[in-house]
Amino acid sequence: MRDIIIIGSGPAGFTAAIYAARAELKPLLIASSVEIGGELMNTTEVENYPGFPEGIMGPDLMAKFQAQAERFGTEVVYDDVVELELDGPVKRVKLGSGEVHEASAIIYATGSAYRKLGLPEEEILSGHGLSWCATCDGFFFRQKTIAVVGGGDSAMEEATFLTRFADKVYVIHRRDSLKASKIMQQRAFDNEKIEFIWNAEVTQIHGTEQVSGVTLRDTVTGELRALDLDGLFVAIGNDPRTHLVHGKLELTREGTIHVEGRSSRTSVPGVFAAGDVIDPFYRQAVTAAGTGTVAALDAEHYLAALAEAPSPEIAEIEAEAIEEAAAVENFARTR
Repeated sequence: MRDIIIIGSGPAGFTAAIYAARAELKPLLIASSVEIGGELMNTTEVENYPGFPEGIMGPDLMAKFQAQAERFGTEVVYDDVVELELDGPVKRVKLGSGEVHEASAIIYATGSAYRKLGLPEEEILSGHGLSWCATCDGFFFRQKTIAVVGGGDSAMEEATFLTRFADKVYVIHRRDSLKASKIMQQRAFDNEKIEFIWNAEVTQIHGTEQVSGVTLRDTVTGELRALDLDGLFVAIGNDPRTHLVHGKLELTREGTIHVEGRSSRTSVPGVFAAGDVIDPFYRQAVTAAGTGTVAALDAEHYLAALAEAPSPEIAEIEAEAIEEAAAVENFARTR
């Protein structure tokens, strides 16, 4: 029986582990058997994370996160969570190996996954001219010609942002009209650097070591044509990794885990959430790390309250946690 189990190995998960370990809670962090380190493992140079003025490679940054967490006593397990039991004072985490771990508190920080085009070149060229984050990588495309795939608000926001750096930004959309809100559409239409390519989908991404262009298929006529590019941004949405908690935790309209106000408290006492799995808007490494801090502190306070209470009072402690969370949310709404 452990004090705390952290599920997820991105900036949120490892930051929570650092704080929990320094509080001598001896956290167990379930990383993954495959996708260790989150989306930053698919990023080349990171220049917007504080403390690294010369920039740092995404995998190197995550290695430092892990080393710092382990330095203070975090135990990392490389396996996949297949089932969760979150009701009651004892939470159970079942792994792909069949092993079951128990804890008084859980921090759920599994992040989100960018939706991909489904092309084989994506795996090869990710971080080499192919990106899913304009805020992260736009700086590298100064005076370049690039394209954004998508037709929603995110795509329009990405395209508009990228005009700060690129000389030319194409927006490639498979229909003849956009899903984006009118105001976001108009901003893109009014931008001289943005050109729309309608009724088109990307069927191939060209380049060996760097993106050099794409092949487009006309969705009406089926005609193929080539488009030379220096970079490609995919903005067709992202999905929070919440499949393990469907029907167990309350979710938002966006599909992220609902937390109370600015806290990390979920709808189940003793279960906390952090990172992209609660954030449908910003999805940055530094904001994820911040919510990991919040989750660890919330969990620490929860565990301290449990330790001070006799067993019959655990249910009362949990009820008080729910009331406190509601009070925090009401306060946040009135500000």
